[in-house]
Amino acid sequence: MKTRPVAHKTKVAKREVSTPAAFLAELTMNDSADWVRVQNAAIIKHFKNAFKNVPGYRKFLGQMGVDGTEIRTVKDLQKIPPTSKTNYLRVHPWDKLCVAGALTHEPLVMTSTSGSTGQPFYIPRTDDVHEQSMLYHRLFVERSGLDPKKSTLVVVCFGMGVWIGGLLTYEAFRRISKDGRPLTVITPGVNKKEIFEALTHIAPSYDQLILCGYPPFMKDLIDDGPLFGVEWKRWDVRIVCAAEAFSEHFRDYLMQKTGAKDPYRSVMNIYGSAELGTMATETPLSILVRRLALKNDTFYRKIFKEAHRLPTLAQYIPSFVSFEESEDGRIYATDGTVLPFIRYDIGDQGGVFTFTEVQEAAKDAGINLGAEIKRAGIAETVHQLPFVYVYERSDLSVKLYGAIIFPEHVKIGLQKSELERSITGRFTMTTEHDSKHNEYLELNIELQAKQEATDDLKKTVVAAVVESLARNSAEYQNNLSAMGEKVIPKITFWPHEHPKYFHPGIKQKWVIRSKE
Repeated sequence: MKTRPVAHKTKVAKREVSTPAAFLAELTMNDSADWVRVQNAAIIKHFKNAFKNVPGYRKFLGQMGVDGTEIRTVKDLQKIPPTSKTNYLRVHPWDKLCVAGALTHEPLVMTSTSGSTGQPFYIPRTDDVHEQSMLYHRLFVERSGLDPKKSTLVVVCFGMGVWIGGLLTYEAFRRISKDGRPLTVITPGVNKKEIFEALTHIAPSYDQLILCGYPPFMKDLIDDGPLFGVEWKRWDVRIVCAAEAFSEHFRDYLMQKTGAKDPYRSVMNIYGSAELGTMATETPLSILVRRLALKNDTFYRKIFKEAHRLPTLAQYIPSFVSFEESEDGRIYATDGTVLPFIRYDIGDQGGVFTFTEVQEAAKDAGINLGAEIKRAGIAETVHQLPFVYVYERSDLSVKLYGAIIFPEHVKIGLQKSELERSITGRFTMTTEHDSKHNEYLELNIELQAKQEATDDLKKTVVAAVVESLARNSAEYQNNLSAMGEKVIPKITFWPHEHPKYFHPGIKQKWVIRSKE
């Protein structure tokens, strides 16, 4: 397919990030159908820009037998082939994946993927990405119930360096502060010593505290705080998490330990990625919907495809990043920046639905969503943005005699109140084989600081994990009935922050490869 050469000074298409005031007005005015139109227009726009300006993408389409000039309407969107790391990012030269000329003619910030599934991949981004992330974080701050007249310290505990989490979070809160809501930001990253030094010497001068970090690390900090003389309830605390899912029990635990009162405003989880940054966030409405679904099985089954797994549920702004759901439940994301992602298979399983669809599902399940919104006291925070839900990665699981063991089901078992004083909730799991080649599930579990392993603790942990696995997996329950002891996990306890499996500060690896 012949294409017209692109000039080296091609500019990256601006994504029209509104001023905060205009952006908030747009959120209020648009209804559910409006956001569907916004999404379709955004995907077509980003596709056309990539087809015109990105050499690697034109070559990819040619290899897939797609004529980009024929993509004009919403109906044509399904003709656009999905991209992925395997079929696109790691096939074409890195500079050919970027808008022609942008690497030398645009002011950019470079970050990297973690490299956990291969070599690191470097992603350039314009200021638009930071502005959009700022608007998501600003919505959280303004909905959080924090007093704008009181002093607020933001502690960024995501990893700093070439990774996106710490940088993006720092930039978001710095921009909020410059925009008229004074905040003090400190970036100790995942260095626990620096975090507790800041909380001891700086935080007492502030009335309010926003902690930002990976969920297991946030729990770790909050559990360890009293050991360092940090009493969380002296502040009005809010928490921003990202990078993995957590349960409503986990949210309640963080709130109880810090004295936070409102489950819809106190803790926000972000659905983000190294490739696209902040893509969607929990909102008071999405948290309410998730909690209602947990109480109403009919509602749960209407909105989530897998009845035995609890996904992260977030809302997204289609003019920033758009989501689609494939027929087999994969999530495709579209975004147009220096390195555009068009129907990008991000590797996540889940689904997408509109505000209207969730309203109808609630009605069919006997739930008056409007009344529940009023009862929760969140009416002023509700916008009719679409929803995306995401399960923990299906490739991050193990098999035990054919039954898939998901980390979230082990997490649920370990989140029993009677275990909170003894274990942190962090673990690794793998399937191994004994000397007779019998398969077994191995769990390595981290103890709380100054706690020791006992036989009684082991029995309690094993019982809690087995109960959770049996309740959440029919396959495991069947194997348990038929095979008994063979599918009972083998537990090893490790001292707090042992470097083998629980090095402090880094993202927890819940699943590890077999030692064989």
